Amino acid sequence: MRSDGSEIKPPFVNARVEAEDNAALAALARAGADAFGYTASLTLDPQIAQLVRLRIAQINNCAYCLNVHYQAASDVPIDPVKVRLLSAWWETTLFSNAEQAALAYAERLTRACETTAVHPFQEVHDELAKYLGTDEISELIGVVINMNIWTRLKLAEGATPE
Repeated sequence: MRSDGSEIKPPFVNARVEAEDNAALAALARAGADAFGYTASLTLDPQIAQLVRLRIAQINNCAYCLNVHYQAASDVPIDPVKVRLLSAWWETTLFSNAEQAALAYAERLTRACETTAVHPFQEVHDELAKYLGTDEISELIGVVINMNIWTRLKLAEGATPE
């Protein structure tokens, strides 16, 4: 939902499958969205949550989610320069230490296959814990998991612009 109360309804159609046809799959997706989606009420800073959502949409190349979360970022609002530079966040000084730690954590959790002995997950967790409390970290985990479910769901559905 936008800050003015109107819904973000992207002009997309599902070219492959309709997840709504499977009650369990639809319930899983809806539960995650209700708990951790862009309209959920969280203690996590709304800008951090939205930056993470958008970054995961970028990483997973989800056209549907990119459309939704670019709009949601402007509704938070997040500085448009930050939004434009999000795909290279580590190359700028625009992002706070907490935002950088959250983005690094979200990227490592999303790209779990890149976690190795050389790049252990503990590093990003320890850095994040300097800026966020346990409840906020738990919510961030929920945001990351929810976004990864939705980006993969929309890929499977073949969500494409009309």
